[in-house]
Amino acid sequence: MDIKEKIDKSRLPQHVAIIMDGNGRWAKERGKLRVFGHQNGVAAVRDTVEGAVEIGVKYLTLYAFSAENWNRPKLEVSALMELLVNTINKETKTLMDNGVKLNAIGDLAKLPTKCYLRLHEAMEKTAANTNCTLTLALSYSARWEITEAARQLARQVQSNQISPDDINEQLFAQHLTTRNVPDPELMVRTSGEQRISNYLLWQLAYAELYFTDKMWPEFRRNDLFEAVIAYQQRERRFGLTSEQLK
Repeated sequence: MDIKEKIDKSRLPQHVAIIMDGNGRWAKERGKLRVFGHQNGVAAVRDTVEGAVEIGVKYLTLYAFSAENWNRPKLEVSALMELLVNTINKETKTLMDNGVKLNAIGDLAKLPTKCYLRLHEAMEKTAANTNCTLTLALSYSARWEITEAARQLARQVQSNQISPDDINEQLFAQHLTTRNVPDPELMVRTSGEQRISNYLLWQLAYAELYFTDKMWPEFRRNDLFEAVIAYQQRERRFGLTSEQLK
């Protein structure tokens, strides 16, 4: 049986978030520079996005570049930004062909001007697509995001737009960068590492976590399908007991 046939389409996670880890280590194992791994990771992104559309996942969020990644060697950062620009240029047609809307979250103002402009051009071009929303987390930090939300709410309290008593989980979530996207039900991390790495800390509160030893450049749609199947085999209780769910 084809692995895709094992997926219960009635119980799909609406939103899958992925930490694309292992590009550098994959390249070093082959005696190459780290950027070689990032370049080969583009194929994994393309196949994973197409796989998500194929089975009906409506939201896919990829951790592409963290706020901490700015501290990497300048040569690697420059190469990553150039790769991002080139990839956006080349892959916009793929997004259009698959009906994918491009979105981005993070401290985008820190991106180089050329990268920022290309990103927004692609977002505008794909804005009407409805099959899947692909969100790139760029210059992203969950602690930064939560701090920014708190700062916005503090300003609203200070200007008497809201009262401190008005602040609840729903209002706070409306000030996050993901306010127009449902929380992920499934988070996948490649490369064998088992940590969240400052990624969607608020949004992953009840997500199922799935870790695979595969390096990101080797990840393909069947690996996504396996993660979804593992997700569907778990009991999601949200603080309740199994008996209550039944």
